[in-house]
Order: sequence, then structure tokens, then C-alpha cells
Amino acid sequence: MGKQYNFTKGNILKQLVFFSGPIMLANLLQTSYQMVDSLWIGNLLGAEALGAVTISGAIIFTMLSFVIGLNNAALTILSQQKGKDSKTGLKNYLNAFVVILTILAIIFSVAGYVLSEALLKLLGTPESLLPLAVGYLQINFIGMLFLFGYNFISTVLRSIGDSKSPLKFVMIAVLLNIFLDPLFIAGFKMGVKGAAYATIIAQGIAFIYGMYYVLRNNLVPFQLPWRPKWKEVKLILNLGIPAGLQMSVISAGSAAIMSVVTLFGGAVVGGFGAAQRIDSIIMLPAHALGTAVNSMAGQNIGVSNWRRVHQITKYGLLYNFSIMCLVGIFIIIFAEYGVRMFIQESDAVIFATKYLRVMAFCFPFLGINFILNGVVRASGAMYQVLVLNIISFWVLRYPLTYLFSSIYDEIGIAFGMGASFMISSVLAAAYYQYGGWRKKELFEQQVN
Repeated sequence: MGKQYNFTKGNILKQLVFFSGPIMLANLLQTSYQMVDSLWIGNLLGAEALGAVTISGAIIFTMLSFVIGLNNAALTILSQQKGKDSKTGLKNYLNAFVVILTILAIIFSVAGYVLSEALLKLLGTPESLLPLAVGYLQINFIGMLFLFGYNFISTVLRSIGDSKSPLKFVMIAVLLNIFLDPLFIAGFKMGVKGAAYATIIAQGIAFIYGMYYVLRNNLVPFQLPWRPKWKEVKLILNLGIPAGLQMSVISAGSAAIMSVVTLFGGAVVGGFGAAQRIDSIIMLPAHALGTAVNSMAGQNIGVSNWRRVHQITKYGLLYNFSIMCLVGIFIIIFAEYGVRMFIQESDAVIFATKYLRVMAFCFPFLGINFILNGVVRASGAMYQVLVLNIISFWVLRYPLTYLFSSIYDEIGIAFGMGASFMISSVLAAAYYQYGGWRKKELFEQQVN
């Protein structure tokens, strides 16, 4: 059974290291989950099938982004209740989240299943890929409850200081997917639909095991759901909607960056794609630390222990800076070898290698954003973090990438993105220092 940390006391650095470590591993496994899917589909079914799944994946990622946003709200609310040691508050808000997420999962499942073809046409899916993409997407929508539940249980456990148990659930899903993908795709000759069934079965089993594990060990006060109070629903939506929009802003911002990259032709697009896959692995520590400090700070904000909140921030920034500097040195030395794992075309490899070596100096600044935004988010200041993300992507990253690439050609993409990381980290630090997030009161009218 995973250890539950009480973050309101004890050695902060030790807690940060041991709590964030399993989150990093879980995020790495999630990344490998997507890669394994792509490898099996690409090798067993070919490029068209992989293309169909990639297009469908964009819609699934949008749904997942919304789920992640709601989970960020859950992490904030539940961690503060845990910090207060309010068993009644934890039980009531846990129930409210379960009811809301179940209703949303059912709505998304039904609406998504019915609208799958229309959504794919809206994205401009080629007619040749449409039947494959529709089948894959509809099956994923059928399993939406598993996707919601599987992620929510992990969030709940992290909010109460347990990051090891969620790692088990992710590991079960990944191992099952590795085994079920080839079985359903080739063994049962189900093609792309087989890959979708493998995914929802793996997530479903991980979700059911997660529920069993939590209930058997009495880790959280799960009970048969009842109708939540309006004030609980209102608070969840007030935090959950802007948190969900944060992810949408990030997703849309990434698409906008791609519109700049495509101006430079196929080699740059291919190189950028390979670099982004490596980026997704490089950023895992910063993502994990952002989640960790959200939970740690949330528990302390719940008891107004602001001195400890600022210590958590300090140690989070130092730990992030140390890790990202080491990663940066590694990338400068081994960038080309990493790129060649994904592509071989020389022009694409040259661009991707240069891009990663420039970005290696900038990743610590992006990590600063994750840490500071994680702490601010822990107070419930979701709209403020949403504004910071809008500024980061739409006022800084997209315009600067376009500007620098028009001056320095394709390598300007890296200069523009790197400059945006640095400036946005300064803005995040300014808001952390001088903003009004400390005055946020989530439960002033709540009765424990």
C-alpha cells in the first residue's frame, strides 16, 4: 500500500523527491502507452491506419485535456480538505466530484459516439481514412467512463499524499495494452478497432482494480453517491471550467506553433515532430513537480501555513532547476542520437538536433512556470493561471516564434519558443510574488 504523506510537517525536500518520483514514472509510462499503440498500429496495419488513429487521437486528447483540467480542480479542493483534516469535507467533495464526473462521462460518451463522424469531418479527415477513424473514435467514446475514472482515482490519491498507488494502476494499464494490442489487432484480426478495444479494456481493468484497491484498503471515504449540495457543485465548476480551459489554451497554442513550422517544408516539419517527441519526455520531471507542489502546497494552504507553502515553492524551484540543467547537458551531448531514433533524413535530423540544443538552455525556465503555476493553482486561483497561460502561448510564444523564424529562418522557431519560456517565467514569478492568489478563500462559507 502506498504511503500517504502529511505535507503540513516533515522534511520538505525529502517529501518532494519521494512524492514526485512515482508521478514522473507514471507520466513516463503514460507516454510509453501512446508510443506502444503507435508502434503496433504502424507496424501491423500500416500508415493509413496510423493516420486514422492520429487524427482520432486529436479529439481524444481534447477530451482528456478537459478531464485533466477537472482533475487539477480536484487536486486543489481535496488537498486543501486533507490539509484541514476535514473528513466530512473530503467525503462531501469527493462525492460531488464522483457525481459530476460520472454525468459528464455519460454525456461525452453518448454525444461523442453520435458525433464522431461529424467531428472527424470537421478536422478535414480524408475520405479514405474516415471509416477507420470513426470506428476507432466511437469505441474510445464508449470507454469514456473508464478514462475519467482511471485518471480521477489517481488524482484523489495524490491529493491525500499517495503517489505510489497510482503508479500501480498506470503500470497495469500499460502492461495490459502491450499484450492486448497485438492480440486484438492481429490475433483476432480486428484491425484499428482492435487497438481501440485493447485501450478501453486495459483502462477498464486498471479502473476496476483501482476502485477495489482503494475500497479494500479504505484509503479514501468513497461511499454510494448521493446528490451533492449546490455550493459544492458551484465550487467544482468554478475551478474546473477555467482549469479545463487552461488545457484547451495549451492544445490550441501548440497547433498554432505548428502553423509556423509548416512554413519551412517537410524536413523541418519532420524534424520538429521528432524533437517534440523528445520534448515530451524531457518535460516529464517538470510536469511531475508541478503536480507534486500543487498537492503539497494545497494541504498547507488548507491550514494557512504560508511559510511552509513558500518553502515548498523554493525547494520545488531548486529541484526543478537541478534536474532540468542535468537534462539540458545530456540533450546538448546526445541530441542527434535521440533524434535518429525517430527519423533518418539528414536535413530533418540537422534541424531537430539544432532545435533541441537551443532549447536545452531554456527548459529550466519552462520548469519554473510549472512550479509557480502549480503552487498558485493550489490556492484555487484557476482564472489567474488561465490568464498566465493565455499570455504565455498567445501573447508570447506564438508571436515570438513567428517573429524570430521570419528573421533567423527555421532555427528561429527555437529562439522564439525559448524566449517565450524565459519571459513567461518572469511573469509567473511576478504574479507569484505580487499577485493576490494568497487571498483566495475556497471554503469560507463551507461547514465541515
